[in-house]
Amino acid sequence: MSEIHPQARTTPRTRAEIKASSASLTELAERYNVSVATVRKWKRRETPEDLSHRPHSLSTTLTAAQEAIVVELRRLVLLPLDDLLVITREFINPHASRSGLDRCLRRHGVANLRALQAELVGEDPAPPKTFKDYEPGFVHVDIKYLPQMPDEAARRYLFVAIDRATRWVFLRIYAHQSEASSTDFLRRLCQAAPMKIQTVLTDNGSQFTDRFTSRTRTPSGQHAFDQRCQALGIEHRLCPPRHPQTNGMVERFNGRISEVIAQTRFACAEELETTLTHYAATYNHRIPQRALDHLSPVQALKQWRTRRPDLFVKRVYEQAGLDI
Repeated sequence: MSEIHPQARTTPRTRAEIKASSASLTELAERYNVSVATVRKWKRRETPEDLSHRPHSLSTTLTAAQEAIVVELRRLVLLPLDDLLVITREFINPHASRSGLDRCLRRHGVANLRALQAELVGEDPAPPKTFKDYEPGFVHVDIKYLPQMPDEAARRYLFVAIDRATRWVFLRIYAHQSEASSTDFLRRLCQAAPMKIQTVLTDNGSQFTDRFTSRTRTPSGQHAFDQRCQALGIEHRLCPPRHPQTNGMVERFNGRISEVIAQTRFACAEELETTLTHYAATYNHRIPQRALDHLSPVQALKQWRTRRPDLFVKRVYEQAGLDI
């Protein structure tokens, strides 16, 4: 039996009753609290089940023969979507779009490349690794521009770090988004974090890497931030170019910061810094996260320390709440 449309006012049982009833359309509409048009529709239908909502004619630039070729290429060569799009435009149909090609693969059941690869070797596809599978110590780092306050001659920058497993955050304001600021932030992060920082993920900004100063787009390892990571025994990972969603966790937290700033009028830079510091403490100690089974980040850290004390370098303290 097909699923009922989520906004349906009738069920297959009431539709069958409407179909079999000899009452007038108006009486049936009043009896089942639906419109006359709805009663007329189910009177005419052969079956009480919902029909497919797929359009009768699909708008696509690929012909049926071209779709068959594309599907076979996907199965045989196991090309990613972007690579398959290049070949499709070059040899099959120059007007094919990326979204249209993706819909074609989904219609024919070959959109999941990981499942196709596992099927080829006769194994079950491995489930994708989610954030919950990571241990504390994998930290996302990013920079947010702060609005210029009335007593400031220039805007400042908020460096933000968030732990992937527990959502614990650490932030600090700097006057410049430079190598000196990024290395100092990393040093203070390691001092403040109760867990051992094992991996840091950043974007490709010049304060974090020299990736784009060479033709090969490969970090040299001589950047000040890379050297500080090596000295602290931390692995430094970079987001793929033009893929900011890789660092989406810290981007979402920066969105929270934007909401706090938009809702408050600040008279000076000190008020802004105090507000952000208090918000970070509230976020860590008082705001439960659905991704953490409705625990706060500090509560999640305490649970992790109970299970895996080897991952931590200091005890986790939770601020006392209000008297009740």
